[in-house]
Amino acid sequence: MAQKGLARDSVVRVALELLDEVGLDGLTVRRLAARLGVQNPALYWHFRNKQELLDEMAGELLGPTMGGPSDGETWRDWLARRAHRYRRMLLSHRDGARLVAVSDPGPAVAQAFEKELAILTGFGFTPAEGLHAIGSLSHYTLGFVLNEQGRRERHARGAGHDLAEYAAEFPLTVAGVRESGAPTSDEAFAHGLRLILDGIAGTRHP
Repeated sequence: MAQKGLARDSVVRVALELLDEVGLDGLTVRRLAARLGVQNPALYWHFRNKQELLDEMAGELLGPTMGGPSDGETWRDWLARRAHRYRRMLLSHRDGARLVAVSDPGPAVAQAFEKELAILTGFGFTPAEGLHAIGSLSHYTLGFVLNEQGRRERHARGAGHDLAEYAAEFPLTVAGVRESGAPTSDEAFAHGLRLILDGIAGTRHP
């Protein structure tokens, strides 16, 4: 039974807004209740604990990143587009990657994933190949964004360093960054994504 006047989806939306303001460590049930103008017990009509709230928030974010290919799109182009969309979603919220990493997004996301696997089997993948293909791309993207957002937090605290500081001690590293961008750049993400997709293509069951 839901608390009258307090919709579950509204709680999740406000929780995501609060996440952008205070980060995952600052997001508490008490702070969320204060933002909603209710007492803490009102939220427990919807969520038994904070973890259940985080799970719902993660599911809200992940749902729109999933789906099938466009008309005429190859499996490779579809999975590449899916990975880029997943990265954009994670970056769209402060600590988005951490939120997803610590959450179980629930049955709706699991059902969407099952449909994606069905599509991959239609492209000739075995269920195991499809599972590992999407899993590898998702884990790569999540880890990449965890690093991205961690670097942003460090820079926001003034803990970043100028590239020129390292030029004398690490000339090859600095040359590589200057040539192709930082390890967390869009170019770096796309390069790693191509490597994984090449690996998927090269190891598929004949």
